[in-house]
Amino acid sequence: MAPTVEQGTVDGAVEPDGESTELTDDRAYHLLQNERRRNVLRYLEDTDGPVEMRDVAEQVAAWEHDTTVAALASDERQRVYIPLYQCHLPKLDEEDVIEYDRQRGIVERGDLADELDEYLAPPVETDGRGASARGRYFLGASGVGATLLVGTAAGVAPFAALSTTAASFAVVAISWTLSLGTRFGLW
Repeated sequence: MAPTVEQGTVDGAVEPDGESTELTDDRAYHLLQNERRRNVLRYLEDTDGPVEMRDVAEQVAAWEHDTTVAALASDERQRVYIPLYQCHLPKLDEEDVIEYDRQRGIVERGDLADELDEYLAPPVETDGRGASARGRYFLGASGVGATLLVGTAAGVAPFAALSTTAASFAVVAISWTLSLGTRFGLW
């Protein structure tokens, strides 16, 4: 379901009487164009109820620095905390995506957060049995790689003509191709 503009709105964000409405695609994309705002929403997606803004900022900083919250340096925390406090959380709050109590330092999901979830999660294609197409592809490639290595090592025809080095190189090339394809959304 794509977000739509309800009757009586100017930009799809708020009705004249102050009630929240659905976000337009443009507003949703604008809110999600910043990685920190996306990370805030990912963090809040896994929480129930209000959380401390400090906890949100620490986890976002940990994700940005590819580390754990415990391993963060003070300046790494600070460089994320300030922009969240001054800019990103107020912007999400204005659009009713989160509820942000700046005085108490409390953040929680707002009325429109669910509408943005579909933009945050990559779509997963499944067959009728619930298996993802990507999962079947990786399973098949793994089977081909294992067959290639075992066949080469055991000297089974037609694999006997390959050296173990060539077979290993082929398996690495297959893995590398799958990794790049996944990273760039090719499958």
